[in-house]
Amino acid sequence: MKMTAEAQVGADARPGLDEERDMGRQLIMADAMKEALEASMLEDENVFVLGEDIGRMGGVAGQTRGLYNKFGPERLIDAPISEAAFFGLAAGAAQSGLRPVIELMRVDFIGVAMDQLYNYIAKIGYCTGGRRRIPLTLMTQVGNPLRQGAVHAQTLYGTFAHIPGLRLVAPSTSYDAKGLLRSAVLSDDPVVYFFHASLLALPAGPGIEEWTGAEVPEEDYTLPLDKAVTRREGSDVTIVAASLMVHEALRAAKLAEQDGVSAEVVDLRSIAPLDMEHILASVEKTGRLVVVDEDYRESGLSGEIVTRVVEAGVALRTPPERVTRAHVPIPYSAPLDDAVRPTPEKILAALRQVTRG
Repeated sequence: MKMTAEAQVGADARPGLDEERDMGRQLIMADAMKEALEASMLEDENVFVLGEDIGRMGGVAGQTRGLYNKFGPERLIDAPISEAAFFGLAAGAAQSGLRPVIELMRVDFIGVAMDQLYNYIAKIGYCTGGRRRIPLTLMTQVGNPLRQGAVHAQTLYGTFAHIPGLRLVAPSTSYDAKGLLRSAVLSDDPVVYFFHASLLALPAGPGIEEWTGAEVPEEDYTLPLDKAVTRREGSDVTIVAASLMVHEALRAAKLAEQDGVSAEVVDLRSIAPLDMEHILASVEKTGRLVVVDEDYRESGLSGEIVTRVVEAGVALRTPPERVTRAHVPIPYSAPLDDAVRPTPEKILAALRQVTRG
């Protein structure tokens, strides 16, 4: 039986902190994603997965391991290295009543399929007055734990968020990974599902010390595609983050306790649409804002969130701060990459800056 998010949370006063509580079973994110795909494929024979190395190999992260033997080559389709071709194939299949799941090995590779994505997949529903829908899910890996350099390490939330017609989600936990992917496949809108390379082995990811959200029920469940959650309650400052940066923000919030600073951490979950109601409620409570974004600083998600908070007229005690990736190609050198990416230490410095006033 499939559970809704509301049924799981029930009357809990703090769903963002407690909805993973007491579920018992620990599951790494890659396996949580695989469970969501398997449940979707069992429920609906129109669901199929298409991408590079997702069949016999089981995906570069193991996110489809075992599904090829269960569903066969017609539903786990190993595509050639021709993203433009298989994005076009999936778009056509979606209009024909199927529910394709594209697995784009790295988000950096989207460039060769951008015409299919932003001129067709994202817009055809609008252009046809809803007569043609594209119930397509695009799974793609972000992040740079292996220090792979400029073209295998980006995040690019802002690139996709700039395109109208797409929903974007980014899980920070195994629990969210399963529920959000399940909802994405069920959606009649095209959904981009970003999974972070540093979180695939949760709860053993880098810097993951206490809370992980790796407790995942065996039961089938969904999560809303448009709701943020609070991961840590605080009174002095709000930190808004997504995916791996939620864990980095939690580490910084713990360090800030030594300064007597109580930081609240909001996990976006949904990047498009943004759950501004949740964000604004938190910032109105604390009066201070730090936005942490692994994407580039210029014209990105961090600036959008700050702008919307200011436009809403929230009374901020101090100017907001942004902790983002610098606007430079990602260096291959680990020390250079550390110098230009968000870290708990940089988040802590931002927390100290906004709480001075």
